[in-house]
Amino acid sequence: MGLLDSFEERLDRLVNGAFARAFKSEVQPVEIAAAVQSEMDESAAVAPDGRTVVPNHFGVDLSPHDFDRLGAYAKVLTGELSTVIQVHATSQGYALLGPVTVDLLRDEALDTGIFRVVPDVAPNAVTVPSDDAEFHRSNPRLVVNDVAHPLTNASTVVGRGNDVQLRIDDPGISRRHFVIELDPVPVVRDLGSTNGTLVDDEPIVEAVLQDGSRINIGNTVLIFRVG
Repeated sequence: MGLLDSFEERLDRLVNGAFARAFKSEVQPVEIAAAVQSEMDESAAVAPDGRTVVPNHFGVDLSPHDFDRLGAYAKVLTGELSTVIQVHATSQGYALLGPVTVDLLRDEALDTGIFRVVPDVAPNAVTVPSDDAEFHRSNPRLVVNDVAHPLTNASTVVGRGNDVQLRIDDPGISRRHFVIELDPVPVVRDLGSTNGTLVDDEPIVEAVLQDGSRINIGNTVLIFRVG
């Protein structure tokens, strides 16, 4: 059973089935959990020590109707969302910037069924060390123009289009240029790009990546780092 499935099931038991009866066309708690995880992935950044850090506070903006409806379960819901955040951080190798907090907020401008998750760093937050610091140090990333982009998914598509995980604005790059897959070993595979992909100055269709491997596409150089 997936994390979101067990999350929804736990909440359903805690409120005696109220979610199943009432939350049909409005915001579902499991939707909020999925959005929080997505925002964690989007906000992830590589710290100078090599760890991938994420915010520790998440505000959930709700419409007046959804806020009033979910307010009765606010303590349960925010507690379960905090658990989802901690579990996702552990599974992805993220370091949280302090103790996790979640707030449900009322936004008069939102329509019923619409919500927004806003990640932030709580005041006086400090980086929470991982139980496996070595994992954090080895978290893979692509460095482009001295900016590190964490590879938080099993596969990451890089290109110029809007349907990729890492978008690079370079006219010499195809919309879906190459993909990096991390399991069981990191490899890069060209996706039939127009101008091809070079790894360490050699044209490739597929190649295993090592720490420091240089990937050339168009006029852009990406450095694969794991250490």
